[in-house]
Amino acid sequence: MILAAGYGERLWPLTADRTKPALPVLGKPLVGYTAEYLAGFGITEVVVNLHHKPDSVRRSLGDGSQFGVTLEYVHEPVILGTGGALDNARALLEGDTFVVVNGKLITDLNLTAALREHRARNALATLVLRPNPKFERFSFVELNDGLVQSFAGMPSRETWQTDDPPLMFTGIHIIEPRIFDYVPRGVFSDSVMNVYPQAIAKGERILGHVAEGMWYELSTMQRYLDISLALLRQGGSDVYAGKNSSIDSKANVRESILWDHVRVEPGASVRRSVLGDGVRIRSGESVEDAVIVRAEIVAGKKVPAKALQGEVNGENFVVRLSQ
Repeated sequence: MILAAGYGERLWPLTADRTKPALPVLGKPLVGYTAEYLAGFGITEVVVNLHHKPDSVRRSLGDGSQFGVTLEYVHEPVILGTGGALDNARALLEGDTFVVVNGKLITDLNLTAALREHRARNALATLVLRPNPKFERFSFVELNDGLVQSFAGMPSRETWQTDDPPLMFTGIHIIEPRIFDYVPRGVFSDSVMNVYPQAIAKGERILGHVAEGMWYELSTMQRYLDISLALLRQGGSDVYAGKNSSIDSKANVRESILWDHVRVEPGASVRRSVLGDGVRIRSGESVEDAVIVRAEIVAGKKVPAKALQGEVNGENFVVRLSQ
């Protein structure tokens, strides 16, 4: 199951006309990376939950064939959380061991190794973890002999007592159908906050499998830009231009992501920025550390609570990343 129901408030205005998993990352929808990740480990029957702007995910994934999977879509009229999402798809999941992956990830963590340990230790669920040496703000997981003891907010570097970095949850789970004994019916619930703690309290084995490898989580505009550039640099580039986009030979564009139908005119300068579909940067304009979409996309829309503030500049809506 791919979790794709979130709003993507922190990625607004890039999510003004689509949901977070439908955002293009170097020309491929973010959720497409997740589908290909599952297909790479032989998991080809995939359920996708939808809520916010569901058609944008459907358009991105289609029937799944281009990403190596077959898809079933499950709609949530109201957002249900990670536990409630499982309940809503219960009929499609309760027949066998299943994997749940957050739809905002780009990763190559070894799922086969995690599944092998999951079965060897007869776990009800296995959470794929990774070290967090930067102490980024993800769920902190405490283990004892490989079994999850508790979840908490990530500790600070100053209060951390050991040389080994803390472990964080990657948003990848391997789960047995018996988990539904702990998932409430028809209500919002969160796997980490509600379902797993209840199971642990009843003596169930919730395993933490520590993995190493590539793992990117695109939840903010700064992360979207930084991760896109990191992927680009693997191919020796620092600029991506989508379909029908043009950069004049007399323009200066560096470390930037251009979606489709973008035009950068002579003498314009663009650095460390994301330009959404149809954006035009006029001659002589200078753009740095910004996300820009067409103003018409956000016209009349309320700025989400978690979004950065922006302003209309001509035909563009500009958000500064350095707020």
